[in-house]
Amino acid sequence: MKINPLMVATALVFATPAVADDIHETVATNLAHAIPNLPGKSLVAVEVNYPPGGSSRPHHHAKSAFIYAYVVSGTIESQVEGEPARTYRAGESFFETPGAHHVLGRNVSATEPAKLLAVFVVDTADKELTTPDR
Repeated sequence: MKINPLMVATALVFATPAVADDIHETVATNLAHAIPNLPGKSLVAVEVNYPPGGSSRPHHHAKSAFIYAYVVSGTIESQVEGEPARTYRAGESFFETPGAHHVLGRNVSATEPAKLLAVFVVDTADKELTTPDR
């Protein structure tokens, strides 16, 4: 399998160590592939695993990234800047528009894990899919 720089960039962004007393998600790339009939675009699917009580740090997504998110298991609360926070359960889905500022992502349960599949349609040249807030 050929290593895609987009996969490497995604892994590096999400592999940031957790801050003391914070429990954060882990992210694994499941698929990264150029879309043949959309030159310059790629499809990247990542699995986001939230441990009990786990959360995501606030972050921005790539300016080109349209994201479809599907809750595989558990219950996840999510919020994009300018919109109300919403709770999604296993089997439910939502989307985020290009350049979205994701201000909240967390596992609602303190005892059960939660899993999300996020599918990005993104410019192939984009090096980072997600940039944590500083």
